[in-house]
Amino acid sequence: MQNSDVIFKIPSHSFVAMGVVLGLLALATIIRLSLKRKHPERDDTELKLRIQSWWWMIGIVFAALGAGMQTSIVLFAFISFLALKEFFSIVPMRLSDRRVAFWAYLAIPLQYYWVAMGWYGMFIIFIPVYVFLLLPMRMVLIGETSGFIRAVGVIHWSVMLTVFSISHIAYLLMLEVNNPAAGGMGLVLFLLFLTQFNDVSQYVWGKMLGKHKIIPKVSPNKTWEGFLGGLVTISFCAGFAGIYLTPMTFEQGMVAGIIISISGFIGDVVISSVKRDLQIKDSGQLIPGHGGILDRLDSLMYTSPLFFHYYYYFVC
Repeated sequence: MQNSDVIFKIPSHSFVAMGVVLGLLALATIIRLSLKRKHPERDDTELKLRIQSWWWMIGIVFAALGAGMQTSIVLFAFISFLALKEFFSIVPMRLSDRRVAFWAYLAIPLQYYWVAMGWYGMFIIFIPVYVFLLLPMRMVLIGETSGFIRAVGVIHWSVMLTVFSISHIAYLLMLEVNNPAAGGMGLVLFLLFLTQFNDVSQYVWGKMLGKHKIIPKVSPNKTWEGFLGGLVTISFCAGFAGIYLTPMTFEQGMVAGIIISISGFIGDVVISSVKRDLQIKDSGQLIPGHGGILDRLDSLMYTSPLFFHYYYYFVC
């Protein structure tokens, strides 16, 4: 494992990748301004808010990565806190469960402490085993049995998604990487970029060619054409990006791209199912133009652990 006490400089390949992302965002901004100038009558408020929010989100993530490993870990811990808080705010909970929620929040600093220590053994079992066993015991001590099973399921699942899954992004920074030009930061950028680009690719292919819906009751806009188009696009992009940002070969990068594309789609529709069940459009209003933080993390909550374990066991 890398020494987490060392404040690292941005590796050259990761620095270039950051520049490319910022360039693409700048291009999107220029295109929006050009379209607004040509068609001033059109309302582009939502697009404007989305692009502005992307500038803030990307800027914060890049600044934390550039500041060092510990700062990055703190950022991802804070993201987990916001996501868990938002999850608890949209899902109906019993009054007694609010006392149990304290212990769920307490899992966040502990989980990310294991990350900062580089203690993989505790990182990988702390929430799935110890928190899993602790939370229902705390609920039993309260003595409220009505709605017990549902409450246990909601709290456990929310902690697994928002804390355990997301913490895998931070642990990528702790892994030994045989590509010093990219470093552990390259793994994080690879995962974040491909996960978000997968959403865009599936949307674009779906708009251009989409005819056959996959699960219309959950997400009417998702089509087989969009899914397969995104899958092919991301797998090839991941093959090339993997060589540049990670120690993966082209073939290993393609496999990672397939994993990210499929799991990103699943994460998206799973959170869509949650919102449909709760009869809400967005999980919150934290991010202008995007909705809540869960709306932005839906794919990452699935791609992060699956990519991490693929890399950890087959590449690292």
